[in-house]
Amino acid sequence: MGLLVESLGLEQFRNFLRREVRFSPTTTILVGRNAVGKTNTVEALQMLTAGASFRHPAPSQLVLAGRDRARIGARLVGDGRVVDVACDITPQRRQFSRNGKRCQAADMPASLMSVLFCPDDLSLVKRGGSFRRAELDGFGCQAAVGYSKLLAAYTRAVEQRNRLLKDGVPDPSLLSAWDSSVALGGATLLQARQRLFGRLREKILEVYGSIAGGERLDCAYHSTVCDDPLALSRDGLADLFLERLDEARQDDLRRQQTTVGPHRDDIAFSIDGRDARGFGSQGQQRSVALALKMAEVLVSQDVTGARPLLLLDDVMSELDEARRQSVMEFAQSGIQTVVTTTNLGYFSDELLSRSKVVEFGG
Repeated sequence: MGLLVESLGLEQFRNFLRREVRFSPTTTILVGRNAVGKTNTVEALQMLTAGASFRHPAPSQLVLAGRDRARIGARLVGDGRVVDVACDITPQRRQFSRNGKRCQAADMPASLMSVLFCPDDLSLVKRGGSFRRAELDGFGCQAAVGYSKLLAAYTRAVEQRNRLLKDGVPDPSLLSAWDSSVALGGATLLQARQRLFGRLREKILEVYGSIAGGERLDCAYHSTVCDDPLALSRDGLADLFLERLDEARQDDLRRQQTTVGPHRDDIAFSIDGRDARGFGSQGQQRSVALALKMAEVLVSQDVTGARPLLLLDDVMSELDEARRQSVMEFAQSGIQTVVTTTNLGYFSDELLSRSKVVEFGG
């Protein structure tokens, strides 16, 4: 079964002086008008499970105005265990801990993973490729041990190479050294990302079929290095990556940026053979985004053997009735879910009777 969130404590965090929230093992609905702290509560839960916030705030933005520190903490229970996770925040830094012992942000998903679905995710299909890469990498950092280190190392190597490209006339030997670093790190990351995508793809197609019966969804990972990164060994892929960098060198020098690699890859979705980004209706695009989030939940469960925490922040108002029903039916399949809303009318009486409702604001 895994761990569940029993309670969350907020001290001088965002708009809260002090607040404690207790959660149902099934569905908890946070209800209240806008700007009363519902999303801040979801953000705290995400930080304590994913180790990061979807808002990408500076630490100073997390501390209540006029205060010099904040703290968030959650008690996780299940399988005969009690795990206390926390984050102490100053305007300069965040420090995570588990059962009183310091740990890194990347260690937080080891206790409990989470999947967040917010209004911005509904436009995931029609936005630029960087958003789809970030979605896949964000999930990878939780689901795959060491993924965050691979991503960070590759990102640093690309940044260093780009800095050299901006020098105007970089030293060729130094540029070649960074080419090797980018190629090896990129090959390792690309194969890890491709394996993760393969697991997600199977679930995405399965879930989309249940949401939009009669339509055929397909999705593909488009690499700038080669068509099938997993067909090669890591070293073989790194050698091919080096060739691609050499071929693109003059263009890279002109643009002053690295134009080949996982940081330029994309994920394409098609519905009945037509590009979902260019030809899909808003409803179809939203169904794809919904299927992706549900797939992340299912893959999380496959990877860890435990169900993740599902966080639904203000998405009910953005979905039509059929999709709201799909989301809540999925959430009721044994997944601990926290939902924020301004309107309880989006939920059936039967669901409300089985959920814990927590009011925010006056």
